[in-house]
Amino acid sequence: MENTDLTPCDSIKPFFGRFRTILRRTLFFGSVVIVNILASLWLADLFYRMQFQKAHFPLLAIFIVLNGLLVLGSFHAIFGAFDMLLGRKRSVRISKLAEGKTGPLAKRHAVVIPVYNEDSVRVCARIEAIYRSIEAAGNLDSFDFFILSDTRDLDLWVMEETSWTNLCRRLDAFGRIYYRRRKTNENRKAGNIGDFVRTWGGDYEAMLVLDADSLMDGGDIVTMTRIMEAYPRLGILQTAPKLIRGSSIFTRLQQFAMRLYGPLFIRGLNYWQLSGGSYWGHNALIRVKPFSEFCELPALPGREPFGGRILSHDFVEAALMVSQGWEVWLAWDIEGTYEEAPPTLVDHLIRDRRWCQGNLQHMWLIFARKLPFSVRMHLFMGIMAYLGSPLWFLFLALGTWIAWDRYSSELSQLPFESYAARWFDIDGIQQSIILTAVIFALLFLPKILAVTGAVLTPSIRRSFGGAFRILIGASLETIVSMLLAPCIMVAHSLMVLSIILGRAVGWGNQNRETDGTAWGDAFRFHAPQTILGLVWTAVAINIGYHSKNPGDFTSRYAFALWMTPILLGLLLSAPVSVWTSRSRYGRALLNKKILATPEELNPPTVILLADGATAAVDPALDASIDARRGIVAAVVDPYVNGVHVSLLEQSDLTDAEEALAERCLSEGPTSLSKAELSELLYAAPAMLMMHRAVWLRPAEGIHVTWTQAVESYRRRLDHSPIAEAS
Repeated sequence: MENTDLTPCDSIKPFFGRFRTILRRTLFFGSVVIVNILASLWLADLFYRMQFQKAHFPLLAIFIVLNGLLVLGSFHAIFGAFDMLLGRKRSVRISKLAEGKTGPLAKRHAVVIPVYNEDSVRVCARIEAIYRSIEAAGNLDSFDFFILSDTRDLDLWVMEETSWTNLCRRLDAFGRIYYRRRKTNENRKAGNIGDFVRTWGGDYEAMLVLDADSLMDGGDIVTMTRIMEAYPRLGILQTAPKLIRGSSIFTRLQQFAMRLYGPLFIRGLNYWQLSGGSYWGHNALIRVKPFSEFCELPALPGREPFGGRILSHDFVEAALMVSQGWEVWLAWDIEGTYEEAPPTLVDHLIRDRRWCQGNLQHMWLIFARKLPFSVRMHLFMGIMAYLGSPLWFLFLALGTWIAWDRYSSELSQLPFESYAARWFDIDGIQQSIILTAVIFALLFLPKILAVTGAVLTPSIRRSFGGAFRILIGASLETIVSMLLAPCIMVAHSLMVLSIILGRAVGWGNQNRETDGTAWGDAFRFHAPQTILGLVWTAVAINIGYHSKNPGDFTSRYAFALWMTPILLGLLLSAPVSVWTSRSRYGRALLNKKILATPEELNPPTVILLADGATAAVDPALDASIDARRGIVAAVVDPYVNGVHVSLLEQSDLTDAEEALAERCLSEGPTSLSKAELSELLYAAPAMLMMHRAVWLRPAEGIHVTWTQAVESYRRRLDHSPIAEAS
């Protein structure tokens, strides 16, 4: 069945038929549309009963959109539960193509890990675990590994080189694990991957794209490559990563929720997307040839933030692949796929700012010609993940305005006879309660379905530590999520506003380790939410206070009580952000097995391998010592200097490089700009000349930075066991 063309062979039968695909999508989206129409008509009838005001029209329009998004999310869980009830054998899963297949792989494959200012020891520990896991699966000869560095921190660059060298030496993996750092990081991660594809991609059938925090089981990686080799129409095979290693309350809540509720949504997503899936940027296997041919990203019209380079490249790359006839699948039943999450709410929102800009750029593409329906839906859902927040904020603001107008007008409401009153014989209050109940049912139904399924399934129940811990964890997650939702709503609204105002985002590295958010930082970061909460609370309390017929306490403060979940979330945004950022509270809950995930209670082998990986650490080759860290080590330490120079292109020493090196020697590295230091680090003869100089020249002739670094070797010798014994 091998196909060497750059378009899928028409003679190869699609994995899932067109008629059944259309039937599934019609059933899913038809159900979503029908439920949304019924709820919207019910609200319109309620507004008619109250006598339509001008503000009701935009309120109804926003409700149609927001309720549609709510129904869409809930029905992913509902259809996911239905798919689970069908059983594994009757569910659509492309991974069955690999069942029963053993032996060596037919093609060569690459594992690529883009890094940007990361902890190289931790990155190499994950690579070591994956390497050993694939080796245990018996297919190591079919894989090469590539560390693709876009690191701009020059000290971290040197540390990456030493960590990679130690890793290769300890694993005997020179010629199998490669390291490359780009001089210019054009087009961010997409450009990094593109550079790999253009330079080395032709040697490989597929590449497994990982993030710096990704971890995958070797056996599952081999399974994915078998699937791709068995099915030539497959362009991208995406997995659903699980969150691991969360220490703070915030990350523990995230990974517990994703682990407990996530399978429902993943199965529901797979129910309708099928071969028209999306790519999430990591933990996915990509066929190199069609990716190289069709997935070159165009620059959008205009400047950033809406124009320029596409930030959220992964959705677009999948869209281009599907539009050319290649299939993109979600391998929902691949279990050994993991990633890490930002440790605090603040870090989470900082990352979201970049994603927000990238997803809003997709508005250029959603109406492009020749895009299949599934692609447009993925782009739409990505856009609305952020536009939904300002719409929700506007909905609440309009609701507040209507409540204010109702109480301050002092006019009695003379309702018209509505259809609900005529057909169901209910009053306006009952009609409002029914609509509210339906909305809350849609909101909480996914959690109820997931918790019920987990409690009633013995294997899942045991994996989470028992039914009691599942119920406690789900309750805690629900409460905290309700408190966080208004804070995130305002943050996303401000992100969208800043993008509309033309403020582009930079490219920063992700914080993966922290001991929590400081109180001062929290109040500064969440100041908009806190101030808005104070003002909104005052308005809510004031509504109805001056009414001539205020009634009892509940009637007078009905609106304020109704808005309590929103107002509490805004007022407590800073305290909740601080509390959820604390690792000690997260560890305390883990000790009680609350919010614990199956990967924590029974760690898979690949996680244990990563936790125990030490190949990248060797005192004999170390660029992280305080006295000679990074750049200083690359100049002073003979082993670090040798590794660094060996990775550079050899050339003759120019006069400009020699002058730069002399200035660095006499005035110290801080006297040079970052660009000058980078130029010096790329000059092999200059680095060798500087190394000889710091060891041979008298101390009076070089900067104190170099003399202190040389002296650190003597201090190490003075404190060695041999010196102490003598």
